[in-house]
Amino acid sequence: MSTTCEATLRVRYAETDQMSVVYHSNYIIWFEVGRVELLRQLGFSYLEMEQDGLNLPVVEVRCRYKSPARYDDEIIIRTHLSQMRTSLLRFHYEVIRKADGKLLAEGESAHVVVGRDMKRTHLTGKYLGAFHAAAEKTQSAVRG
Repeated sequence: MSTTCEATLRVRYAETDQMSVVYHSNYIIWFEVGRVELLRQLGFSYLEMEQDGLNLPVVEVRCRYKSPARYDDEIIIRTHLSQMRTSLLRFHYEVIRKADGKLLAEGESAHVVVGRDMKRTHLTGKYLGAFHAAAEKTQSAVRG
């Protein structure tokens, strides 16, 4: 299991503005694409978490725009778990243009773990183990 997930997509015309530049809010959507794919890489889907009574609402999101993405660019969304507590997860994202490797944007999102009742709870079972393993690998990579 890798600590970093890479999801690739191509910028659609509908995601651009009148200047042919990707509209800023689409980066937040792309962060979700990366996050969902990272969960799959960890061995489960977000749908499974929901069915098991756990949800991860966004409580904070930030994006730093570096260079514009444009229609038909192929981009890579690189995602990793940057912080993990039993009731809080923080993800880091990089959006990179595949053709030249240019960093287009980077950001972070924080998520609390809540139950079906929308009250804060803790990760359990397979989710706790998978996120803990991912956090350990990330910390090892940072140290090493």
